[in-house]
Amino acid sequence: MNNSTAVGKSPLAAAKKRGQSKHTRRESKRFKWCYLFIFPQLILFAVFTIYPIVMSYVYSFYEYDGFGPLKDFIGFENFTMLVNDPLFWNAFKHSFIFMLGMVLVQVPLALLLAILLNAAWLKGKSFYRTIFFLPVITTTAVVGLVMRFIFGAYKGALNEALINLHLLDHPIDWVGSSDTALVVVMVVGIWKTLGMKMIYWLAGLQSLPKELYEAAKVDGASSIQTLRKITIPLLLPIGSVIILLAAVNALHMFDLVKSMTEGGPAYATDMVDVYVYRNAFAPESGQARVGFAAAAGVFYGVAVLVVSLVFGLLIKKTGGKTTSH
Repeated sequence: MNNSTAVGKSPLAAAKKRGQSKHTRRESKRFKWCYLFIFPQLILFAVFTIYPIVMSYVYSFYEYDGFGPLKDFIGFENFTMLVNDPLFWNAFKHSFIFMLGMVLVQVPLALLLAILLNAAWLKGKSFYRTIFFLPVITTTAVVGLVMRFIFGAYKGALNEALINLHLLDHPIDWVGSSDTALVVVMVVGIWKTLGMKMIYWLAGLQSLPKELYEAAKVDGASSIQTLRKITIPLLLPIGSVIILLAAVNALHMFDLVKSMTEGGPAYATDMVDVYVYRNAFAPESGQARVGFAAAAGVFYGVAVLVVSLVFGLLIKKTGGKTTSH
């Protein structure tokens, strides 16, 4: 009986298997077109992203000026010179100070702005969202050049306004003073990228279940209580991701710093990205140090990776707590 059953089933199983193989072949043919369209992008990604990353690691072990073949292998000498260079640690410090300022100020500010622009009573939400998002799509180099004139010491728009309001007696060189330049760049950076973090928070707010807010309203909860007991706890997972994105983006502000201050005055706004550019393409000594700049980039890249991993662990921990709660 068992043998007859097995024999009876085998034609059905074979037919089913043939049907599945035909379906698989049809699917594979359909996906071949997808691979064909993706292939040019993969080539560009390999040439302009993967290859430069790999070669930066290679260059970091050579004394190389960017011209000719690689000859002078010097091992870790570039890294030794790097860790003994006070200008590098100055740029390294400023990069992370800038990152902390951006995260601690911009992320909460963007959340408050998103809550305001998500309020049911507010009219013209789309207009206000567009206004706050406009700086994001504005070219950073152009923003930097315009801000140099606005914060200029003489005939600068800010100084003129403050003097006319009798808040200043004489002009202040906002970007030309070591005491104020980094703060000014940070303020401009916060303003420039605030709209993107606002959009992230808005996406999180609009994904929250409305039933909870309706229940809180029925229970007589105030707006502050609703914010503390419902909105903030539910936003913790996406908030952790926003903090990670804000931190990583703030560690790469080359275009803004280069166009506003070029790392000055007296290296007061120098960042690692600008430091790498200066050594590779605009060396003060007159000779390009591509190998040394590559070592600086590798070192900084590892530091950014460590920061990302730390934030990633915090995200995982926060998400786990929120889920369990």
